[in-house]
Amino acid sequence: MIVGNGEIGAQAAAAVADAAFVIRFNECRSYQLSPGRTDVVAVCNTGRPGKAMVASETWREHPGVREAGAIWSVRDPRKFVEMRAPLAVSHPELDDFCDDYTSQFNAFCADVGKAHVVVNKLIHEAVDEALAAYHPAPYVVPSSGMIVIAEVMNRFPEAAIDLAGFGHAGWEWHPFAAERQLVDSYVATGRVTRLPASAAISSSQGA
Repeated sequence: MIVGNGEIGAQAAAAVADAAFVIRFNECRSYQLSPGRTDVVAVCNTGRPGKAMVASETWREHPGVREAGAIWSVRDPRKFVEMRAPLAVSHPELDDFCDDYTSQFNAFCADVGKAHVVVNKLIHEAVDEALAAYHPAPYVVPSSGMIVIAEVMNRFPEAAIDLAGFGHAGWEWHPFAAERQLVDSYVATGRVTRLPASAAISSSQGA
């Protein structure tokens, strides 16, 4: 079960409660509507979201973060080193977007006995390639949700994957329209099941 930060209906909340493995994102905003099991918290480990989380005692003490056995950093530092110079030209306002906090997440995990996984940049690049078929408007990076879906499909090829709280809306520089189409293609083939959800909550440098 991959639980996004959008609204979660009663059916989806019940499914989250019954799931065998639950992944949430960043500040675990899904937790209030679907409290309970959290196995992984997937985080934006660069830019403003990463900086805010590693500096926040509130984040560290969140019940979802405390319960999770692992933190997944969705942004491979190697990829974001490559992106820094081009972004300085195309999006100078995102001057802190590639600032990397992976080592701080790694230290947090070591301190509290959690596993720390950095999603390989090959997953990011494979998502970019898959999205190209849907002719996305210019974008900066896929959303964390899309990266995690791809990572789960790669890591657990036989798993049944349910999605809750995915509205495919938010930060302007994620290719949400193309992501919706890509996920729809996974739903059509039976690889993913989308549970009822409404529009996702927007966040800066979105998740």
